[in-house]
Amino acid sequence: MSLVEEATRIAREFDYPAEQVQRGVSEYIRQLNEGLAKENTTLSQIPTFVTAVPNGTEKGLYLAVDLGGTNFRVCSVQLHGDTTFSLTQSKIMIPRELMASGTSKDLFLFLARQIESFLRIHHNEHFEAHLRRRLDGNHEQDLFDLGFTFSFPVRQFGINSGTLIRWTKGFNIPDAVGHDVCALLQSAIDELQLPVRVAALVNDTVGTLMARSYTSPGETGTFLGAIFGTGTNGAYVEKLDKITKLQHMKDAHYDKSTGEMIINAEWGSFDNHLSVLPSTVYDHDLDAESNNPGVQMFEKRVSGMFLGEILRRALLAIHNNPKLAIFKASETSKVSLPSDSLFYRQWGLDTSLLSQVEADTTKDYVDVKAALKDHLKIENPSNDECEAVKILVHAIGKRAARLSAVPLAAILIDAGKLDSDDVVDVGVDGSLVEFYPNFEGYMREALREVPQVGDAGNKKIRIGISKDGSGVGAALIALVASKDETLHTPHKE
Repeated sequence: MSLVEEATRIAREFDYPAEQVQRGVSEYIRQLNEGLAKENTTLSQIPTFVTAVPNGTEKGLYLAVDLGGTNFRVCSVQLHGDTTFSLTQSKIMIPRELMASGTSKDLFLFLARQIESFLRIHHNEHFEAHLRRRLDGNHEQDLFDLGFTFSFPVRQFGINSGTLIRWTKGFNIPDAVGHDVCALLQSAIDELQLPVRVAALVNDTVGTLMARSYTSPGETGTFLGAIFGTGTNGAYVEKLDKITKLQHMKDAHYDKSTGEMIINAEWGSFDNHLSVLPSTVYDHDLDAESNNPGVQMFEKRVSGMFLGEILRRALLAIHNNPKLAIFKASETSKVSLPSDSLFYRQWGLDTSLLSQVEADTTKDYVDVKAALKDHLKIENPSNDECEAVKILVHAIGKRAARLSAVPLAAILIDAGKLDSDDVVDVGVDGSLVEFYPNFEGYMREALREVPQVGDAGNKKIRIGISKDGSGVGAALIALVASKDETLHTPHKE
């Protein structure tokens, strides 16, 4: 068997045919409804307490902060009321000692100081005026409303309250676990006497949905927001009466007037028990050697963080096959693969390599060769070796895109959107959907293969890139929260 034939054989293991897509959609609908009814299900279906999406006419100046990793972003968003906005932002690295050895008070005071210096630099007149009015005793009426994007697992109880379940991404401040992160930030803000109210706790996927809804064309608000990047997740607008588990949440408070609430699906964990998801030996081994085996099974087949590792393992299997020496020097091959190449290291292969390879249309694999050299220090690969890489890349990327159609189709079908609406607006963000060649095309191909979507339904789905979800989206959620009569006296800028 030749190298190309073996690559083709392995690539077939990544086929995800129409009937499997359809089985995936049926099972997703089942898990979706289970997640709306009770806690501790595979699909978390987390209520966000955000009960309205913007329509593009909103106005005002709002703040947003984003604590999602090693950087802290502060931004202000001026909504012009005509679907456009201006964004000003700054990014600050969080000192390592505050991430792990400090107290929660140290961390949150550091964050509050960044908010203060941002306001002094970018909105000083406004800031001074706020301070003066506060000195005159006008406390409630003139505050900056702030949306807080906090990308760690939280248990949310309202639009502006949620307790930290656990730290991830290198953070470890034990005294914050179990506490309301909005209250921690607010008390640091109050200590510095800043005229700022933490109005909303925001998930970045929900932010993507809100940002798209503000900027999207036409009358209809955005129904679904999705991220296909390093990770994957989605959020969508659900009818309140379907979210039956809300009845068991004693502390929950929210505005019931719209009859709707945005649900954060947390779909990376769809089908963790692998009842319908496709699985190859490469998926199995990647999961077994990951730092969270058995969870995020959908994400491990779809998102950018994992596709490079799936490819690396498939290529390594061929490399280790004595009959088919890919990337091994011989009398006929001048290929060079140094022993310190990332090819030999877990997580060594970045998904951007897949994008480069998939985009290559040259006869003698110019871009494939450049990608192998840049990423893995592989020099002088033969055309057959490049062809084998290309075949595997195509199969892995296409499966990820086709899998991405499953939650989209399931949510649209369950909500009856394709029967009732002329256009269903979907906001997407993330490197895969933005930069991976034909990702949306393969996704739409799979959508058409679902009978309840078909050609007609596919034409109704309008997919648009939504940028700045954690900035603009967070500001818009702060706006929705500031209008919520149940929380406080609303104010206008």
